[in-house]
Amino acid sequence: MLKIISSIALAGLVAATITGCSDKKPEPKKEETSFSCKQENVLAPKWTCIPVLDGYYAGVGIAEKSNAGIAHMRKVALANGRGELAQQIQTDVKDRVQNFTRATGNGDKEVVDKVSTSVTDQLARSPYMKKSKAVDYWEAPSGTIYMLVTVSLNDVNEEVKKTVSSSVDNKDALWQQFQSKQALDSLNEAFPTN
Repeated sequence: MLKIISSIALAGLVAATITGCSDKKPEPKKEETSFSCKQENVLAPKWTCIPVLDGYYAGVGIAEKSNAGIAHMRKVALANGRGELAQQIQTDVKDRVQNFTRATGNGDKEVVDKVSTSVTDQLARSPYMKKSKAVDYWEAPSGTIYMLVTVSLNDVNEEVKKTVSSSVDNKDALWQQFQSKQALDSLNEAFPTN
């Protein structure tokens, strides 16, 4: 019996020594990071956080719950979504026009800025936004609505090309640099359409 007790004590001492001398500290359990989209602390459609749809510019319009009713809220959300689309499109088009004008051999920053400003100003008044539409809708627990609003990348590119091409037809000195076939081919590459 004494032999059994001393064997158990020795085994306990060895286990305590091994555990105590280990240079590895127990690692805290890592919480898994969730990349799910949440609005108002509930899971929401991914597009409410990251509005992306292949072949389209996409934006999210948001309208808080209103006593004016759901029809009014939808109009507000659609208007907000279109506003977001307009900002995205103007930024993207300005960047592409600047790249296009530089690629066609123009190194004068002032002229490039005038060209891109002229095109983006004309696009701001362009009818392509009439082609934008709501393609999805989600209501949050608070009654706030989220609306996914899109416009076809092809429609925007066609409108940009029309705007630039109509400017090419003008005899304005600012646009004479675009009159070469190479520049027009570059325009088609910068703003592809089907």
